[in-house]
Amino acid sequence: MKKIIWLPVIVAAVLLAAWSKPLKEMMMPEKTVSKNISFAVYKTNNYTSKVYDDASAKLQVSVVKTRGSKRSIVWQRSYDAKLLKEYPSLENAISQKLVINNVVDSKEQLEVVYTLTYNSKGSVMQLQDEAVISKGAKDGKLFINI
Repeated sequence: MKKIIWLPVIVAAVLLAAWSKPLKEMMMPEKTVSKNISFAVYKTNNYTSKVYDDASAKLQVSVVKTRGSKRSIVWQRSYDAKLLKEYPSLENAISQKLVINNVVDSKEQLEVVYTLTYNSKGSVMQLQDEAVISKGAKDGKLFINI
């Protein structure tokens, strides 16, 4: 008789374990979207003064997907250092267009993080900034000024 009483408890435990998060996600997958990100890199100064003759900048751009406290890099690119005066103006900006697929818009967000490293005769300075592609937004644009 005691075995019959435990049978519903065991069945309930098995059903509860079967309805775990991975199985639930397989049966009812979260809706994903694609997000478009574009950015432009350009100089805001002509840098023709002699003081800038040996000054250069290099750039690293990353797209990071965050979900709660979990962060993962989904795209990354490094641009080699070049003299400041060699960077194009806004009209001829270095541009990049990305499509990031499989974003769960209700639970994840995208961050575009970039680091500019300036070097002038051995003196190095790093600047970092980021932009968040907000929930519900399909497109994000970022302008990176050198």
